[in-house]
Amino acid sequence: MNSKETGFLVQGALIAALYVALTMMFAPISFGPVQFRISEALCILPFFTPAAIPGLFLGCLISNLLGTAVIMDVICGSLATLIGAVGSYWLRQHKYLVCLPPILANTLIIPWVLRYAYGSTDLVPFMMLTVGIGEVLAIGVLGNGLLALLERYKYVIFRQSRV
Repeated sequence: MNSKETGFLVQGALIAALYVALTMMFAPISFGPVQFRISEALCILPFFTPAAIPGLFLGCLISNLLGTAVIMDVICGSLATLIGAVGSYWLRQHKYLVCLPPILANTLIIPWVLRYAYGSTDLVPFMMLTVGIGEVLAIGVLGNGLLALLERYKYVIFRQSRV
């Protein structure tokens, strides 16, 4: 394994660990029908590195396994994060659009999980609104703030090895 591959694995693992740590640290608001995952702010990281794609997916998967999620939520919630991360990576040339794919993926997928995995009786459009608000705040507000901060240090934090 060369140093570039090692760097990719390390970045992905660090992102996954950070996602899990933030989710668990704020567990009371990270889980449930109305949630605000501060860790979702990390969904802007594909702007800086493709290693964020598997890192975010694994971080969400591990968080959901450690939390109170049922298997459908573990699978579908993690896939929503993966879809959002891939979309963010595809839009990395458009800095202000990077936050849209994870917001949309979660807004469209998670309400159905709440309905069928947890038996929520709320209307799906209402849950799309509540999930969407949480995602806009976590990714649109916190995530874009994080993006602006990290952009100053991107060549230090996300530098690629030259080997």
